Amino acid sequence: MPHIPEATIYIFAMAAAIFFCRVFPFIFFRGGKTRGLRENRFFTFIEMTAPPIAMAVLCFNAIAAPIKENLSASLPVISASLLTALLHIWKRNALLSIFSGTAFFMLIQRLL
Repeated sequence: MPHIPEATIYIFAMAAAIFFCRVFPFIFFRGGKTRGLRENRFFTFIEMTAPPIAMAVLCFNAIAAPIKENLSASLPVISASLLTALLHIWKRNALLSIFSGTAFFMLIQRLL
């Protein structure tokens, strides 16, 4: 167990690392002031593909963990994920699909 001064240093170091990770993309990809950077095709490609790739990794991680633990108990996760995907494809509304999938997951989790 670390002492208070050591724990304080750890807290500030982690806070600085998290702050840097959150602020870095906004500084690096800010619009207007870095016109040459915006015109680079590589950065345009990264801006377009990074968010969907990050969301796909998060979705696969959220779905894979319950399936690995207990395949029979993963029915709520799989059905809620399927509902969320179908609603998003149908309505193209992220708020509606995420809210509906979450509510359906909570409901089916209580019923099973």
